[in-house]
Amino acid sequence: MAFPEQRMRRLRAHEGLRRMVRETRLDAASLVMPLFVRPGKGVALPIPAMPGQFQLSTDRLVARCREIAPLGIGGVLLFGIPDRKDALGSRAYADDGIVPESVRLVKRALPGLVVITDVCLCGYTDHGHCGVIKNPKSQIPNPQSVTGPIIDNDATLELLAKMALAHARAGADMAAPSDMMDGRVAAIRAALDREGFTDLPIMSYAAKYASSLYAPFREAAGSAPQSGDRRSYQMDHANADEALREAALDIGEGADIVMVKPALACGDVIRRVKDAFGIPVAAYNVSGEYAMVKAAAEKGWLDERAVVMELLTGIRRAGADIIVTYWAADAAQWIKTVVG
Repeated sequence: MAFPEQRMRRLRAHEGLRRMVRETRLDAASLVMPLFVRPGKGVALPIPAMPGQFQLSTDRLVARCREIAPLGIGGVLLFGIPDRKDALGSRAYADDGIVPESVRLVKRALPGLVVITDVCLCGYTDHGHCGVIKNPKSQIPNPQSVTGPIIDNDATLELLAKMALAHARAGADMAAPSDMMDGRVAAIRAALDREGFTDLPIMSYAAKYASSLYAPFREAAGSAPQSGDRRSYQMDHANADEALREAALDIGEGADIVMVKPALACGDVIRRVKDAFGIPVAAYNVSGEYAMVKAAAEKGWLDERAVVMELLTGIRRAGADIIVTYWAADAAQWIKTVVG
């Protein structure tokens, strides 16, 4: 039998040829860096479960943004840790809250840096859930079947809209609702448009799964639920068709970018969303994914740089146009080194 005419290895032996025919390219502009900001001055509090990540006071946040802006990353995504919490998360939508203050300072120092803000109440409520808790529970059919408190979806929408408006007034470049309430994109879009922010885009967490991989983030943001879990409003990780319905709803309500979270366990969902809708798709390379690689690298079991570049490229290959990742700054440096 004659040897096949096509020898796939011909384009693999030379590194220059490998680069020439590379189908998926990772670039710094596709990466977004999550940052945690807290009250205080001169504070950079290490996050134990996420080595290399910190809760930063506003002055240290601006300094960190100055460091990473020249790397050419796509932008930063801000998560606030408030000075106090209450049942309605009132510091989330206060014009003098930690995120609006941070946005003003960062945009004043670095007007060209894209600043995205997380829109969710979980870090601001004393109960740690992403919305207003419905009371009395007797209003809900079979309340015992729900794990954790019952969230009043519609009452929460008004507060999320107020939060997005506070961020927009401060100068945010994009709002990113992560709460998974039904109808929140429409509520936020309507509120922004009413106040003249018609050009402010929305990046919705359209398919956000109830994942065990968020645990380190909850330590970082101080957002762990005080009781129950979030399965009544975040998606079942077994479902993919549902993710398409969620994305379709958010797009119909005015989302400009839709996100899938977590990234590594959802490559199939990222691809299906991208193929189905053709709009920009983001994926969140979440805290648990970060922590696992960091732990293995610290043990010497993995080459962190090699693994991270492979994982991020895989997320891009799955169809993500934007990757939210705690490695954004490191990866941008590594990309620059490889290209150089």
